[in-house]
Amino acid sequence: MSYCLNPACTNPNNPNENEDCQACGSQLLLRDRYRSSRILGRGGFATTFLAIDESLPGEPTCVIKQLRPVLTADHILEMSRELFQREAATLGKIGNHPQLPRLLDYFELKNDFYLVQEYVSGATLQQDVRRSGPFDEGRVLQVLEEVLPLLDYLHKQKVIHRDVKPANVIQRTLDNKYVLIDFGAVKDQVNQSAMLSSSPDEAFTTFAVGTPGFAPPEQMAMRPVYASDIYSLGVTCLYLLTGKSPKDLNYNPTTGELDWQDLVRISPGFEKILTTMIATSLRDRYQSPKHVIQALEQLNSPNISYAPPPSTPSPIAPSSPSSLTPPPLTTPRSQITTPRSEISGRRERLGSRRSKPSSTSRIASRIRAQNQRLSDPLDESLGTLSRGSPRTGAFTSGTVRNDSSVSRISNAKVTPKGLLHSYSRGNRDFSNRDLNGLDLRKVMLPEINFHEAKLQGVNFKKAELYKANFGRATLTNAIFTDANLSEAYLSYADLGGADLRGANLIDAHLTNANLRGANLCGANLTGASVSLAQLEFAQVNWLTVMPNGKRGKKIFR
Repeated sequence: MSYCLNPACTNPNNPNENEDCQACGSQLLLRDRYRSSRILGRGGFATTFLAIDESLPGEPTCVIKQLRPVLTADHILEMSRELFQREAATLGKIGNHPQLPRLLDYFELKNDFYLVQEYVSGATLQQDVRRSGPFDEGRVLQVLEEVLPLLDYLHKQKVIHRDVKPANVIQRTLDNKYVLIDFGAVKDQVNQSAMLSSSPDEAFTTFAVGTPGFAPPEQMAMRPVYASDIYSLGVTCLYLLTGKSPKDLNYNPTTGELDWQDLVRISPGFEKILTTMIATSLRDRYQSPKHVIQALEQLNSPNISYAPPPSTPSPIAPSSPSSLTPPPLTTPRSQITTPRSEISGRRERLGSRRSKPSSTSRIASRIRAQNQRLSDPLDESLGTLSRGSPRTGAFTSGTVRNDSSVSRISNAKVTPKGLLHSYSRGNRDFSNRDLNGLDLRKVMLPEINFHEAKLQGVNFKKAELYKANFGRATLTNAIFTDANLSEAYLSYADLGGADLRGANLIDAHLTNANLRGANLCGANLTGASVSLAQLEFAQVNWLTVMPNGKRGKKIFR
C-alpha cells in the first residue's frame, strides 16, 4: 500500500503500484525514491511515516518525518529553512552513535521539510508496559544503564532531547539494545521562528516543547536545560514501575512534587535517586547523566546498607553492612564441611572492613528476636523442636526418645516456622534436607549448614546468611535479592536461574558452582572465588562489582 503524504488528502490509502494519489493527485514516490506505507505517529507539527527506499537494493525500510512550519510568511520560511538545515546537521552528527537512529537524508519540498532516518524495529517501553505490566527495579536499572550514557552523549554534542518518555525509547529487536528516538530539537527551533509573529499567549503554547507530565517546569516555561532530560527520564522510570502516566499520579499541593512512593516497592537507595531525578527545583535535581550514574554505582557499594523499603520495616535497622555481619556464634553447631584451607585468608581481610559487635550473646538475642517476629507457633505435626543432633542434624521432639523416632521426624517436611525455631535453639545443621519453596525472607541465619540441601525456589530475600554453607546444594531459581552471603560457601552449588541481584557475595566461595542464568546484576563479588568462565553464563551489569573489586561487565570480557 502507498500512503499519500499530503496532510489535506481525504483518502491517503492507494494501491502500491500507483505513482500519484487517486484522491488528491499528489506524487506518492517522494523524491523519486521514498514510498510511504503508513503513519507511525502524528503530533501538532510533525508526522512520521513508515517507508521504503526503492532506489536501493532490497528496498530497505526507513522513517520519513514531515515537518510543517506553523506559519508560511516568507521571513518565517527562510528562518525555518536555516534552522532546519542546522538541526539536520546536528542529527547527522549524533546519528553516529549505535543506539541512535542515523539520519539518511533531508530535503525541502514545497515549503515542507523532510528528514529520512533509520528505522528501528522493536517495541517501545510504553508498549512493553501495556503488554506485560510494570517493570521491577532490576529492569528499570537496566533501562537506566543504557539510556543515561545516551543522554550523556547527546549533552556532550550540545543537544537536549526535550522529549524523553516511554514512547520514545525502543528496545531494538535485533540486539535488545535500547534506542532513543524522536528528537524534538528541530520542531523546537522551527516553532521558535513562528513565535516571532505570534502574541505572547500564542507563543507559549506554540513554543513549549515536550510531553506534559514528562517535561519539567522550566522546559514548559521555554527554558530547557540539560537537567530537563534527567527529569523526563526519572518520570519515565515512574511510569515503568507503576504503569501510570504522570497525569494519573497525585502531587503535593505545597511543593508540586509527584506523590508516588507508596505505589512502588523499590530499595530506599533507588527511591532517593528517583526523587532527586524528578525534583521540581533545578537546585535539587541531578545536573548531568554522569551524576545519576555515579549515584547508581553507589547503590551496591560495600559502604551502603541493605535496608528494606520503608513500607516493610525490619525489626533491626543496621546503619552499615558491618552491623549485618555478626561474628561466629558461640552456640554449638554441627560440623560444617566448608574446607578451611580455602577460607583461611578470608577472615583477616574481612576484619579490616567489617566491624564486630562486642557481645556475641547480644548478637544471638538479636537473631532470635528477628526470627521470632517472622515465625508463629509450630505446626503440631512437627512437635516442639529442640536442639538438633550433632551427628545427624535431625530434629528431635521433647516427646521423642529413640533413634527410629528421630529418623522419622528428620524425614518430615520442614516448615519456615520449624526451621527458625530449631535454629534459635542452637541447631545449625540442615544438610541434606528437603527445603524446597520455603519463604525465608529477612531471616538471620549466619553460619547455617545447608550442605547438599534441596532449596529450589527458596526465598532468601534480604536474609542474613553470613558464612552459610550451601556446598553442593540445589538452589535453582532461589531468590537471594539483597541477601548477605559474605564468606558463604557455595562451591558446587546449583544456582541456575537464581536471583542474586544486589547480593553481598564478598569473599564467597563459588568454585565450580553452576551460574547459568543466575542474575548477578548489582551484586558485590569482591574477593569471591569464581572463574570468568562461570560469570560468562550469568547476567551481570555495570553495577556488578567483579572479584577484582572493579565495577562493570566489561572487566572480565
